[in-house]
Amino acid sequence: MSQNDTYLAVFLGNKNNPRMQAWMALPEAKRRAREQEGIAAWKAWAEKHQAVVAAMGGPLGKTKKVGERGIADVSNELGAFMVVRAESHEAAARLFENHPHFTIFPGESVEIMPVLPIPGA
Repeated sequence: MSQNDTYLAVFLGNKNNPRMQAWMALPEAKRRAREQEGIAAWKAWAEKHQAVVAAMGGPLGKTKKVGERGIADVSNELGAFMVVRAESHEAAARLFENHPHFTIFPGESVEIMPVLPIPGA
């Protein structure tokens, strides 16, 4: 996956942002209905873009960080990921305009970055 047309998309959201707080304040039945709407929209997005989705990825769970001092539980804004193929960085980014991650769900953004070749490989 180190081709020049390959891009990693990372879905971000902060648990403390006002949209997430409003989402969590919804009555459970309303929140579940919105979740179902969001899942259906996400699936429709994936189906529409299936030709360019190289790896569907998925939601991300709790994070552990490993460093010189060992292993620790940490919190970050990473919520999900996927890998897409596109003719340019701009084209890859345009794929995620109006994505359900932030039009239905309380996600904040999607960051898209090229997957670069491994140096010397």
